[in-house]
Amino acid sequence: MKVMENDLRGKRVMSDEGMYLGTLRNITVNEKTGKLEDLIVEPSDKIDPRLYQQDENGYLLFPFDSVKSVRDVIVVGEE
Repeated sequence: MKVMENDLRGKRVMSDEGMYLGTLRNITVNEKTGKLEDLIVEPSDKIDPRLYQQDENGYLLFPFDSVKSVRDVIVVGEE
């Protein structure tokens, strides 16, 4: 099944333990290899963003490899 990036933007991002982490804003891509690298997530007001890796704008960064499922929400593993 193919999923378009436009269909993912704005989806809710949840941990594999069921915690709402935030909303997907973008995905980074390695321009040399074309590999998807990170999900850029606007953090939820209900979490402490300092507990997660962040970019310079305060968005949460999750490695693309941590994605467990993409359906109604995006589920990421918190290693």
